Amino acid sequence: MSASQSSTKQTILIGLMLFSLFFGAGNLIFPPLLGQEAGDQLWPAIIGFLISGVGLPVLGVIAIIYTGKDDAEAISKRVHPIFATAFTALTFLTIGPLFAVPRTATVSFEVGLTPFLDNVTSLALVIFTIVYFAFVYWLAASPGKFIDRIGKIITPILLFVLAVVLARTIFGPLGTFSAPSEEYSSLAFFSGFTEGYLTMDTIAAFVFGILVLQTIKSQGISDQTVIRSVTIKASLIAGGLLAVIYTGLGYLGAVSETAVGTQENGGQILQLTAFEYFGVSGNVILAITIILACVPTAVGLISSCSTYFNGWFPQISYKSFVLIFTVFSALIANMGLNQLIAFSLPVLVFIYPIIIALIALAFTDRLFGGRQSVYRGVIIMTALISTTDGLKEAGLLPESIVSLTSMLPLSDLGFGWLVPAILGGIVGFFVSKK
Repeated sequence: MSASQSSTKQTILIGLMLFSLFFGAGNLIFPPLLGQEAGDQLWPAIIGFLISGVGLPVLGVIAIIYTGKDDAEAISKRVHPIFATAFTALTFLTIGPLFAVPRTATVSFEVGLTPFLDNVTSLALVIFTIVYFAFVYWLAASPGKFIDRIGKIITPILLFVLAVVLARTIFGPLGTFSAPSEEYSSLAFFSGFTEGYLTMDTIAAFVFGILVLQTIKSQGISDQTVIRSVTIKASLIAGGLLAVIYTGLGYLGAVSETAVGTQENGGQILQLTAFEYFGVSGNVILAITIILACVPTAVGLISSCSTYFNGWFPQISYKSFVLIFTVFSALIANMGLNQLIAFSLPVLVFIYPIIIALIALAFTDRLFGGRQSVYRGVIIMTALISTTDGLKEAGLLPESIVSLTSMLPLSDLGFGWLVPAILGGIVGFFVSKK
């Protein structure tokens, strides 16, 4: 095998690794719901979703590579070390016990168990989460190759199951596009963009980017130009696969409403569609596959969070952090899937603009000479507006301030932070010049 063939093979393998990191079973619930709500406005909505749910995570990974450091805080340290620590900790908690880990349990319950229950009760969810997280704790407390092996086996099976369902949808749709909901009737693209926040992949990209960098370096590659080239190609592979799956699931949701009815979440749409096509056997296969795919995701996230916080607080053992995060995740999961999604959105509305701004700053760093005052100006103004947007999403912002923030350019599109961020950067640039 020639060097170029070896390099190509390595790039493909890294791309597939990155895809498996992003491809959590919990993410499967969002495109079907988007499709159902967007109806005949599916295509602009799914484009917005793909930009925030696929494009931004890919750029996040590449941005980490551009720093050249194996440090999740590398970009945010350019603002301030304290900000870097606080924001990175919030990032780990968000993709860990606050939202992403509990979501793996609620999705498993929604898709895996509810189709077989005559009466879905809160007690059923409690029992399921106890069993689910007991298994997760057992695996996370002693991490090893077992989880990697499960992931390598289950991920291809899940992809195969989805491919069969999506093929049936494309060649034998259950219905046609319906009218869009009010939210998607006029601003489908921007509604889809905001929906992409829920995947949380852009937040996780800062962690995954480090794993990609470490993987490339472990293969003896040290030239920064080669590292960037491999990362960009691998990221495009991962992003392309995600885009195909998300688009297919969005189409599934858009054409299935007449057959399965209007549902509250994408998990219900998936399990009802599987039943329509394949009967009870379809639900069984989908349930087993998604549950087995969610467990390694939960274990990996809890293990990563425990390792990070154990580094800051070595007096608390790794296993103690695993226990704390597992129990906390179980408690949050008992909110139920719909409530969990509603609870997470205000936090994501706050976090995402800051992450987008950090990614943009990482790529434009050379244009302003990496001046710290520019980083600070952009992030301060972004955080100020994104905080008000998060409070507004949670219904905690006084009406007088809501009216004031609505006057910002692009605020009706969810980008009220953009102009203040640019102005903050400009002010920071001239302050540094003086």
